Amino acid sequence: MPKQDVCEKILISEEEIKKRVSQLGEQISKDYENKEIVFISILNGSFMFTSDLMKKITTSCIVDFMQVSTYGNNTSSSGEFVIKKELSFDILGKHVIILEDIIDSGYTISKLVEYLKTMKPASLKIATFIDKPNRREHDVKSDYVGFEMNNDYFIVGYGLDFSQRYRNLPYVGVLEEHIYS
Repeated sequence: MPKQDVCEKILISEEEIKKRVSQLGEQISKDYENKEIVFISILNGSFMFTSDLMKKITTSCIVDFMQVSTYGNNTSSSGEFVIKKELSFDILGKHVIILEDIIDSGYTISKLVEYLKTMKPASLKIATFIDKPNRREHDVKSDYVGFEMNNDYFIVGYGLDFSQRYRNLPYVGVLEEHIYS
């Protein structure tokens, strides 16, 4: 779908995404040298980030997927934390990195971290493609950040959606207001 159909402007180009994801892959590989990483990719939004990041990891790694929600099909959180898809194996004693598409209020990720800590991983870190710390309502800090944004734009692309649409855009753009209002 062409940019002019859904986005006011492009905030992060496809080239910028590739470069930053590569840098994150190098940093994580260095930090976990000689260790196996369990990536937990949070569906649906982080699938593109997960795929591209894993290609840049040079140490042993495996991936599993979870689906959690506090949004439903709304633009704001319902406040209810729901696990829709559980892990398929035990993370006891494993080095775990949660892969998230975006962290804004921090509610969903804080609940997920709380939940995963009960499974007693050796370590638990967060990598997020987009971090919006100015919107933070819960004390959550990402260990690896693709891009930090301090704006209130409604963004889509590269896995980020509005009502399950526009994830397929290869860049991150500002969604036209008339689409979500």
